[in-house]
Amino acid sequence: MKFINYLEKISGVSIYPIISLVLFSALFIAVFIYAMKTSNESISEMENLPFDELK
Repeated sequence: MKFINYLEKISGVSIYPIISLVLFSALFIAVFIYAMKTSNESISEMENLPFDELK
């Protein structure tokens, strides 16, 4: 028996893909807004973090 047959027997299962899409979209938009609002000084500091130990 295929997995899809199990899913067909669950009532209201069609809401889960919609919830997943909304959560993914919200997270993507939040990260995008965070990246756009981050100052250039902060980005420069994060760029150089791996090299701080070498100095």
